[in-house]
Amino acid sequence: MAKPRIKVPKSAAKGEIVEIKTLISHKMETGIRKDRDGNIIPRQIINKFTCTLNDKMVFSADWYPAVSANPYMAFHLRASESGKLNFTWQDDNGETYSTSADFNVS
Repeated sequence: MAKPRIKVPKSAAKGEIVEIKTLISHKMETGIRKDRDGNIIPRQIINKFTCTLNDKMVFSADWYPAVSANPYMAFHLRASESGKLNFTWQDDNGETYSTSADFNVS
């Protein structure tokens, strides 16, 4: 099971650019490796990451097999309004992992 972690500033001044950091614990099997018996281990990667603020998309990324296990993602966000940041990761099996954080703009 994947475990998401995020680091979001507790507050920011309106117009300030802040860094958002995310990390999710996930094996990220590429579909190329083989097990001890020589069978291909099925691909299972996180292929989509999204971040919304008050249900409006602020960042998204499509990921591919070259992304490492336990992928780390950092991006910048201009503080425009207070609200809830929602983070979602989706893998090849349709599993969705999510977490959220309050974001205060003053």
